[in-house]
This record gives sequence, C-alpha cells and structure tokens, in this order.
Amino acid sequence: MKKDIEFPQNDNILIAVAPSEFEQWDVFLINKGTQKIDNLLITSTGYGFNGNGDKISTSTLRHFYDNFGPNSVQEIEKIDPSVFHLNNEYWISYWIGGQLYDRRFVFVPESISLKNCIFVSLLGKEAVLHA
Repeated sequence: MKKDIEFPQNDNILIAVAPSEFEQWDVFLINKGTQKIDNLLITSTGYGFNGNGDKISTSTLRHFYDNFGPNSVQEIEKIDPSVFHLNNEYWISYWIGGQLYDRRFVFVPESISLKNCIFVSLLGKEAVLHA
C-alpha cells in the first residue's frame, strides 16, 4: 500500500514557470542535483472554482521521461494565463538509484505572474520558481 512506501525528501527538483512568446508561459522541470533521474512521471492539472462558486478543473496531462540528467532543465509544457486563477498542480514521481521519490508542487491562484518572477540561473531567464 502507498502508506507503506517511504518517500524521502529531495530538494534538488524544482518547477519554474517562465513567460514566453505570444502571451504563453513555459513550465520547466529543473534538476539542480548531481544525480541522474530515471523513469520520471509528471502529471499536471488545474483545479479551483469559477465566479459562481462551482468547482472547475482542467484536463490532467501526463508526461514521461526515461531519464533526466544532473544540473539540467526540461521543458514540460506550455501553460495559458487563462488558468492562472486556478491551483496549478504538478505531481512528480521518479527514481534516483533504487529509491522512489514523489513530490507535489502547487502554484496557488494568481501566483504565476510577472511580479513573482526571479532570475533562475539554470534557465538563464526570469521565472516563477517553486522549490
């Protein structure tokens, strides 16, 4: 059962959302660690409420990468500003060595904005960083 699986903490994996062309934003996965990551599965979804208080959600997207090198960046997907009023969640599961890791990143409503951007050296540009 999932409750019996130990998931150690790994703070070397980050998610960054950076503005790009045509009013779109790009979502990046960053491995600032020194170890290669294997069998990386990322699910992304948005959820929240509309103006009437009704629950709304986006489709769930899944991305898989066989391996992901140390000190590297991978673009995951494009994200449209029309969903920035929702919680935007990225759930990541991966292996380092023989150990399974699992981490959830949630960008709360309106947190993805130019005012929250900082310079991210591995990206070489400004982005909203979730560590």
